[in-house]
Amino acid sequence: MRENLACVLSQNMAFSDCMKPTDFAAEKKGIKRKDWRNRIRFLLKTNSSKSILHLMTTRPHRPTADDVQQWAQSLDRLLSHKYGKAAFYIFLKSEYCEENIEFWTACEEFRILTSKKEMASKANSIYEDFIQNEAPKEINLDFHTKNYIAESLHEPTTACFLSAQRKVYSLMENNSYPRFIYSDLYKELSAAARGEGKHIKS
Repeated sequence: MRENLACVLSQNMAFSDCMKPTDFAAEKKGIKRKDWRNRIRFLLKTNSSKSILHLMTTRPHRPTADDVQQWAQSLDRLLSHKYGKAAFYIFLKSEYCEENIEFWTACEEFRILTSKKEMASKANSIYEDFIQNEAPKEINLDFHTKNYIAESLHEPTTACFLSAQRKVYSLMENNSYPRFIYSDLYKELSAAARGEGKHIKS
Protein backbone atom coordinates (compact mmCIF):
# COMPACT_ATOMS: atom_id res chain seq x y z
CA MET A 1 0.00 0.00 0.00
CA ARG A 2 1.27 3.46 -0.88
CA GLU A 3 2.54 5.27 2.15
CA ASN A 4 0.36 8.28 1.42
CA LEU A 5 -2.75 6.18 2.16
CA ALA A 6 -1.32 5.62 5.62
CA CYS A 7 -0.48 9.25 6.43
CA VAL A 8 -3.82 10.86 7.38
CA LEU A 9 -3.31 14.06 9.30
CA SER A 10 -5.52 15.52 11.96
CA GLN A 11 -7.78 18.29 10.70
CA ASN A 12 -5.44 21.02 11.89
CA MET A 13 -2.56 19.50 9.90
CA ALA A 14 -0.44 19.20 13.03
CA PHE A 15 1.77 16.36 11.86
CA SER A 16 4.32 15.84 9.12
CA ASP A 17 3.18 15.83 5.51
CA CYS A 18 4.80 12.46 4.88
CA MET A 19 4.03 10.25 7.87
CA LYS A 20 1.38 9.69 10.48
CA PRO A 21 2.31 9.78 14.20
CA THR A 22 2.16 5.99 14.66
CA ASP A 23 4.49 5.48 11.72
CA PHE A 24 7.13 8.01 12.76
CA ALA A 25 9.25 5.68 14.87
CA ALA A 26 9.09 2.87 12.33
CA GLU A 27 9.92 5.19 9.45
CA LYS A 28 12.81 6.73 11.39
CA LYS A 29 14.29 3.30 12.01
CA GLY A 30 13.35 1.68 8.73
CA ILE A 31 14.38 4.33 6.19
CA LYS A 32 18.03 5.14 6.56
CA ARG A 33 19.75 7.98 4.81
CA LYS A 34 21.62 5.50 2.64
CA ASP A 35 18.32 3.95 1.55
CA TRP A 36 16.85 7.12 0.11
CA ARG A 37 20.17 8.14 -1.36
CA ASN A 38 20.37 4.79 -3.16
CA ARG A 39 16.79 5.27 -4.34
CA ILE A 40 17.66 8.68 -5.75
CA ARG A 41 20.73 7.25 -7.45
CA PHE A 42 18.55 4.49 -8.94
CA LEU A 43 16.07 7.04 -10.28
CA LEU A 44 18.87 9.03 -11.84
CA LYS A 45 20.47 5.94 -13.38
CA THR A 46 17.24 4.52 -14.79
CA ASN A 47 16.37 7.83 -16.43
CA SER A 48 19.87 9.05 -17.13
CA SER A 49 18.99 10.94 -20.31
CA LYS A 50 16.72 13.23 -18.31
CA SER A 51 18.36 13.02 -14.90
CA ILE A 52 18.88 16.15 -12.90
CA LEU A 53 22.51 15.40 -12.29
CA HIS A 54 23.19 14.63 -15.95
CA LEU A 55 21.65 17.92 -17.04
CA MET A 56 23.44 19.80 -14.30
CA THR A 57 26.82 18.53 -15.44
CA THR A 58 26.20 19.16 -19.15
CA ARG A 59 26.65 22.66 -20.42
CA PRO A 60 24.77 24.77 -21.48
CA HIS A 61 21.84 23.10 -19.68
CA ARG A 62 23.43 23.14 -16.24
CA PRO A 63 21.91 25.63 -13.77
CA THR A 64 24.43 28.03 -12.36
CA ALA A 65 25.62 27.85 -8.77
CA ASP A 66 23.56 31.00 -8.19
CA ASP A 67 20.44 29.22 -9.52
CA VAL A 68 20.88 26.36 -7.06
CA GLN A 69 21.63 28.79 -4.23
CA GLN A 70 18.36 30.58 -4.94
CA TRP A 71 16.48 27.32 -4.44
CA ALA A 72 17.30 27.68 -0.75
CA GLN A 73 15.71 31.14 -0.55
CA SER A 74 12.11 29.97 -0.78
CA LEU A 75 9.94 27.11 -1.95
CA ASP A 76 8.50 29.43 -4.58
CA ARG A 77 11.98 29.99 -6.04
CA LEU A 78 12.59 26.24 -6.06
CA LEU A 79 9.31 25.37 -7.79
CA SER A 80 9.72 28.11 -10.37
CA HIS A 81 12.95 26.52 -11.62
CA LYS A 82 12.62 23.51 -13.94
CA TYR A 83 15.48 21.49 -12.46
CA GLY A 84 14.82 22.66 -8.92
CA LYS A 85 11.26 21.38 -9.13
CA ALA A 86 12.45 18.07 -10.59
CA ALA A 87 15.07 17.67 -7.84
CA PHE A 88 12.44 18.38 -5.19
CA TYR A 89 10.16 15.78 -6.77
CA ILE A 90 12.92 13.16 -6.52
CA PHE A 91 13.42 14.09 -2.86
CA LEU A 92 9.70 13.86 -2.11
CA LYS A 93 9.57 10.50 -3.86
CA SER A 94 12.35 9.31 -1.56
CA GLU A 95 10.14 10.31 1.39
CA TYR A 96 7.05 8.64 -0.09
CA CYS A 97 5.04 11.85 -0.43
CA GLU A 98 5.51 12.85 -4.07
CA GLU A 99 1.71 13.11 -4.34
CA ASN A 100 1.99 16.57 -2.75
CA ILE A 101 3.98 18.12 -5.56
CA GLU A 102 2.02 16.15 -8.15
CA PHE A 103 -1.20 17.62 -6.78
CA TRP A 104 0.27 21.13 -6.62
CA THR A 105 1.42 20.81 -10.24
CA ALA A 106 -1.96 19.49 -11.37
CA CYS A 107 -3.62 22.52 -9.72
CA GLU A 108 -1.24 24.88 -11.50
CA GLU A 109 -2.15 23.24 -14.81
CA PHE A 110 -5.85 23.44 -13.96
CA ARG A 111 -5.72 27.16 -13.16
CA ILE A 112 -4.64 28.12 -16.68
CA LEU A 113 -7.44 26.24 -18.44
CA THR A 114 -10.13 28.33 -20.11
CA SER A 115 -12.38 25.75 -21.75
CA LYS A 116 -15.24 24.67 -19.49
CA LYS A 117 -15.08 21.18 -20.94
CA GLU A 118 -11.36 20.88 -20.23
CA MET A 119 -11.83 22.32 -16.74
CA ALA A 120 -14.57 19.82 -15.91
CA SER A 121 -12.47 16.91 -17.16
CA LYS A 122 -9.33 18.06 -15.33
CA ALA A 123 -11.23 18.82 -12.12
CA ASN A 124 -12.72 15.33 -12.03
CA SER A 125 -9.33 13.81 -12.77
CA ILE A 126 -7.70 15.72 -9.90
CA TYR A 127 -10.51 14.74 -7.56
CA GLU A 128 -10.29 11.06 -8.46
CA ASP A 129 -6.49 10.96 -8.27
CA PHE A 130 -5.88 13.04 -5.15
CA ILE A 131 -9.01 14.04 -3.21
CA GLN A 132 -11.60 11.30 -2.87
CA ASN A 133 -11.30 8.72 -0.12
CA GLU A 134 -8.88 5.93 -1.05
CA ALA A 135 -7.68 7.87 -4.10
CA PRO A 136 -4.50 6.34 -5.58
CA LYS A 137 -2.52 9.47 -4.65
CA GLU A 138 -4.69 10.71 -1.80
CA ILE A 139 -3.36 13.85 -0.16
CA ASN A 140 -3.89 14.96 3.43
CA LEU A 141 -6.87 17.30 3.58
CA ASP A 142 -9.51 17.97 6.20
CA PHE A 143 -13.13 16.97 5.63
CA HIS A 144 -14.41 20.50 4.97
CA THR A 145 -11.87 21.16 2.21
CA LYS A 146 -12.62 17.83 0.56
CA ASN A 147 -16.35 18.44 0.79
CA TYR A 148 -16.03 21.91 -0.73
CA ILE A 149 -14.15 20.47 -3.71
CA ALA A 150 -16.67 17.67 -4.18
CA GLU A 151 -19.53 20.19 -4.24
CA SER A 152 -17.64 22.33 -6.78
CA LEU A 153 -17.24 19.57 -9.34
CA HIS A 154 -20.62 20.11 -11.01
CA GLU A 155 -19.42 23.55 -12.14
CA PRO A 156 -15.70 23.92 -11.39
CA THR A 157 -13.96 27.29 -11.41
CA THR A 158 -10.26 28.13 -11.37
CA ALA A 159 -10.54 28.66 -7.62
CA CYS A 160 -12.12 25.33 -6.62
CA PHE A 161 -8.78 23.73 -5.69
CA LEU A 162 -7.15 26.91 -4.41
CA SER A 163 -7.66 26.25 -0.70
CA ALA A 164 -6.42 22.67 -0.99
CA GLN A 165 -3.44 23.77 -3.04
CA ARG A 166 -2.50 26.35 -0.42
CA LYS A 167 -2.71 23.75 2.34
CA VAL A 168 -0.47 21.34 0.45
CA TYR A 169 1.96 24.15 -0.40
CA SER A 170 2.12 25.07 3.29
CA LEU A 171 2.81 21.46 4.24
CA MET A 172 5.67 21.23 1.75
CA GLU A 173 7.02 24.64 2.75
CA ASN A 174 7.07 23.86 6.47
CA ASN A 175 8.08 20.19 6.36
CA SER A 176 9.59 18.70 3.21
CA TYR A 177 11.23 21.84 1.86
CA PRO A 178 13.50 22.48 4.89
CA ARG A 179 14.52 18.81 4.87
CA PHE A 180 15.36 19.05 1.17
CA ILE A 181 17.53 22.14 1.67
CA TYR A 182 19.52 20.40 4.40
CA SER A 183 19.65 17.06 2.57
CA ASP A 184 22.68 15.39 1.04
CA LEU A 185 20.88 15.49 -2.32
CA TYR A 186 20.77 19.29 -2.29
CA LYS A 187 24.43 19.41 -1.28
CA GLU A 188 25.33 17.08 -4.16
CA LEU A 189 23.34 19.15 -6.65
CA SER A 190 24.90 22.34 -5.36
CA ALA A 191 28.35 20.82 -5.78
CA ALA A 192 27.44 19.68 -9.29
CA ALA A 193 26.33 23.20 -10.21
CA ARG A 194 29.73 24.50 -9.05
CA GLY A 195 31.42 21.82 -11.13
CA GLU A 196 32.74 20.05 -8.03
CA GLY A 197 30.78 16.79 -8.27
CA LYS A 198 29.17 14.59 -10.83
CA HIS A 199 27.74 11.61 -8.97
CA ILE A 200 25.50 10.93 -6.03
CA LYS A 201 27.72 9.43 -3.38
CA SER A 202 27.06 5.89 -2.22
